[in-house]
Amino acid sequence: MRTVHAVVPAGLTDRGRPSGGNAYDLRVLTGLGELGWTVCLFEVDGTWPTPDRAARCRLSGVLACIPDGSPVLLDGLVACAVPEVIAPERDRLRLVTLVHLPLGHEWGAGAPDGQDAARCEREREVLAAATTLITTSRWTRAWLLDAYGLDPDRVHAAPPGSEEAAEARPEPSGSRLLCVGAVTPTKGHDVLLDALSRIVDLPWSLTCVGALDIDPGFVADLAVRIGRAGLDTRITLAGPCGGDRLQTMYAVADLVLVPSRIESYGMVATEALARGIPVIGSDVGGLPEALDGPTPGDRPGLLVPPGDDACLAAALREWITDPDLRDRLRAAARRRRATLDGWSATTQRVSEILDEVAA
Repeated sequence: MRTVHAVVPAGLTDRGRPSGGNAYDLRVLTGLGELGWTVCLFEVDGTWPTPDRAARCRLSGVLACIPDGSPVLLDGLVACAVPEVIAPERDRLRLVTLVHLPLGHEWGAGAPDGQDAARCEREREVLAAATTLITTSRWTRAWLLDAYGLDPDRVHAAPPGSEEAAEARPEPSGSRLLCVGAVTPTKGHDVLLDALSRIVDLPWSLTCVGALDIDPGFVADLAVRIGRAGLDTRITLAGPCGGDRLQTMYAVADLVLVPSRIESYGMVATEALARGIPVIGSDVGGLPEALDGPTPGDRPGLLVPPGDDACLAAALREWITDPDLRDRLRAAARRRRATLDGWSATTQRVSEILDEVAA
């Protein structure tokens, strides 16, 4: 019997706050169970990655009750900011840290002084204490190796898989735009609004699907700006959606937008490509990896510099006004759709890594 103890942030199945990290964790843990692993799940409440003392105590208590020598799969959102909790367990437990997005990348690794540098050093301590690290993209693996000087043999990439899905039903005009992700500055909805404000002369509509309560001030300001721009009839902030409703939104989308400022992989991109939908997004992090797959040069979308609303507007104008471009990108998206790995490949990779740790 193979047993793994999984420690994740509370709210793994919270439908009101879906996230790529939660989706990855849930898929992998479910898949490990199907592969014969006994998964002992611990959801730890706290404002991760900036927990208070009570949350750190809860995490410490969870780890203390895990038997000696056990493999422990730690979500990096919980682990990477608390070396004082993780490091003391390095000799007793077999710690496998799953890094979705390096906190050092978000905070600004390499800062010579100040709070960001201290936070990055704390993450370095946690990663050094791990037996093994798993990243959700090759880009993240490379970033960790470069930023923290880690042993390459200890760091493994297990990119997200994708679900099989019916091909979308595009309109010839390509005017139906979809953006999926929590409405926060990181996801770049403000940049997207600025870009769309530059092309009001063209036919388009945008639906934004994602949590509206993570940064209420940002959402409120965005809604005011949408109204002032006279775009409230063209832009819909739909809130979080899942299940059949989200599937329906993908089914009628012509183009998926990922205007993120930071993106470790971009599961939304592969969800779009699983339906043959092209993507316009930021040339940042692991998003090019998600788009290109095994055949670079046949990109099923366009990439623009992060935070550059003028370049994003130009790309959108080209998409809407050039039918030949739409045909080429749609054909490339269908080809990429055929190369996507399923979640079973991701889970199998994680299972192999855990087997090595447990041996």
